Amino acid sequence: MGVLDKIAEIEPTEYHLGLLKAKLAKYRAQLLEPEKKSAKGEGFDVLKSGDARVCLIGFPSVGKSTLLSKTTKTESSVGAYEFTTLTAIPGVLEYEGARIQLLDLPGIVQDAAKGRGRGRQVVSVAKTADLILLMIDATKSAEQKKLLEIELEAVGIRLNTKPPDVVFKQKSAGGINCTVKLTHTDERTIRSILQTYRIHNCDVMIREDITTDEFIDVLLGTRKYIPALTVYNKIDSVSMETLDAMAREGDGRTVMISCEIDLGIDWLLEAIWNELGLVKVYTKRRGEQPDLTDPICLRQGATIETVCHGIHRSLASHFKYALVWGKSSKFNPQPQKVGLSHLVQDEDV
Repeated sequence: MGVLDKIAEIEPTEYHLGLLKAKLAKYRAQLLEPEKKSAKGEGFDVLKSGDARVCLIGFPSVGKSTLLSKTTKTESSVGAYEFTTLTAIPGVLEYEGARIQLLDLPGIVQDAAKGRGRGRQVVSVAKTADLILLMIDATKSAEQKKLLEIELEAVGIRLNTKPPDVVFKQKSAGGINCTVKLTHTDERTIRSILQTYRIHNCDVMIREDITTDEFIDVLLGTRKYIPALTVYNKIDSVSMETLDAMAREGDGRTVMISCEIDLGIDWLLEAIWNELGLVKVYTKRRGEQPDLTDPICLRQGATIETVCHGIHRSLASHFKYALVWGKSSKFNPQPQKVGLSHLVQDEDV
């Protein structure tokens, strides 16, 4: 055996790396499981309300509490010292007729996902969010964003990504079917990962060129894919050159603000609204004008049945038909007679 052959034998291959990643993800998932018996204390669970939930995540003293106080009617403790907020503080942001729940979470520290500083509880609350705001102090290290992403990824949150196009079902018999060529992994690695999780018979349909990590995410089934905005606060304390550099590093999901002088708050609210993608629908009684002051806010892809549940949960069971005016009507500007499965669009009546 030559020297090159020995080196090739020692060097880690994608196959071995896949096995190690699968085992690591398995142990991390066990670590994140709640303990059966835990000490009593003030929890972070807050009842989800409103049309959407937005969570503020960041290190201590970056301005999360100040932003909550500026945008809602909730007064959160504000101080010039770290760890001012010790539990989740909810507030209601009213914008464009929608009621958006804004959660101010305690500041996290490095290795929060491992339980340091009750960080695991804090970060896990973000799993229930429809949008995450990564609050960063513009005057401190530029590594804050990367550290926050690492902590969120460790608890199974994937920011600004879509779930892999993979169908996985456990069966008594089956196999692996790939409709595209895999360049980041191979069938042998996928089979070894399945064996690591003691899955011997299943049906796997892969429709895109995925990586080993993405396939592990599909197997675990506990990953949350949540959109996020990066918010740089305290921009009034940095130079224009630094501000310009930070703005250019963004991917179109970066907002510059200063809570101290109320700079950029309106831009942030508009960015939150656009990122949530809420649909406003209005209702009207027969023979009357629609009430344009009280919309029903829904997520994109909502149907007439969703509208019924938003009005009253028993309305759908007695539903016969609905008349719809607006973009979703085939005969716009004339109304269309529709059923429960009809998809509604923004500004529909």
